[in-house]
Amino acid sequence: MEKTTAVNTAFTLKQIIIIAILALLQFTVILDFIIISPLGDILMKTLDMTTSKFGFTVSAYAFSAGISGLLAAGFADKFDRKKLLIFFYTGFIIGTLFCALASNYWMLLFARIFTGLFGGVIGSVSLAIVTDLFVIQQRGRVMGSIQMAYAVSQILGIPLGLYFANNWGWHSAFIMIAVLGALILVAIITQMEPVTNHLKLQSDKSPFLHLWHTLQNKNYQIGFAAIAFLSVGGFMLQPFGSAFLVNNIHISHLQLPMVFFFTGLSVLIIMPLVGKLSDKVNKFKLFAVGSLVSVIMILIYTNLDPIPLWEVVAINMVLFMGIMSRMIPATTLNTAIPEMKDRGAYMSITSSLQQIAGGIAAVCAGFIVHQETKTSPLENYDVLGYVIAVITFCSVLLMWRVNQLAKSKEKSIL
Repeated sequence: MEKTTAVNTAFTLKQIIIIAILALLQFTVILDFIIISPLGDILMKTLDMTTSKFGFTVSAYAFSAGISGLLAAGFADKFDRKKLLIFFYTGFIIGTLFCALASNYWMLLFARIFTGLFGGVIGSVSLAIVTDLFVIQQRGRVMGSIQMAYAVSQILGIPLGLYFANNWGWHSAFIMIAVLGALILVAIITQMEPVTNHLKLQSDKSPFLHLWHTLQNKNYQIGFAAIAFLSVGGFMLQPFGSAFLVNNIHISHLQLPMVFFFTGLSVLIIMPLVGKLSDKVNKFKLFAVGSLVSVIMILIYTNLDPIPLWEVVAINMVLFMGIMSRMIPATTLNTAIPEMKDRGAYMSITSSLQQIAGGIAAVCAGFIVHQETKTSPLENYDVLGYVIAVITFCSVLLMWRVNQLAKSKEKSIL
């Protein structure tokens, strides 16, 4: 058994290329979504948006992504995963260009909906590819590498996007993402081989029947709920992050790139460590520790008064170390739940519910948080922190059940 494990956990050159492509792809998808938050204060002032309108702008992407993911779930295991990835990533790039061309609130809202329709499926297809091509003993490191895209988007993407926005207008940030996406699309087409092993296990069920049977599976439902709750905290906190820093903590727009740079740097440090630990220690315990750290830091962060820049940076770094150290063990545990024949559908549904839950969270955050004028401090941001803390503890309970299911499945295989 030891010998087999050692062979299985060594990456081949082809696998390394796949990891690099998926990481770059995730970089653009994540950056396209999270760039809205640092641009939030600029967008609210430029396009005359209230906090509730901005919440709808953020959630528009999430809701459309969730709906498209559900609609695509039944078909996700019926086609070559590479072809699906190319189709949806092309639509995502076009949607990002629409965002760059938006000149008012309604145009931006439509563009975000369009982008979400395609972007929402990319994550689930990528996860299905990872699950098909890598054994579970490798997936912690793979997830760590791919999810480092979040850190790189913070370190390079957001500061660069803010630099573009401060110098050439917020539209230029989306143009930058679209151009980079086009280059990555070429890499996917030329470097990735077809991913079709799952097609050998397909039944004659219709796509919608396949979706329905996947939704009905009791064990799968626990995984769906756990991931949905996991996403709520992040979606609730992020949309008004820049507005809170600018209007409550008195950080200038020129200082924002530094905050995001060092926050991303902390994630870049923690992700490989968590990825390796996730393959060696109990994944649930790792998730629970990360959850505790994130709750403590969220409560500190949402109750901040004006403090020096270095303190803001330090608190953000520890906060995101806690948040991101939850993601890898949670995602890895979740990939152990579905059977191979259901993986595409399962990942699509998981991604969809995650997006829909996040959309609801962003809308709720928009109603919880209030701002009297464009320059006045955000109100009730501390209440937001308390709500997120409760939801985080609920996600720990659900992830414990996922962990139990993963253990049972592993024992049955052995």
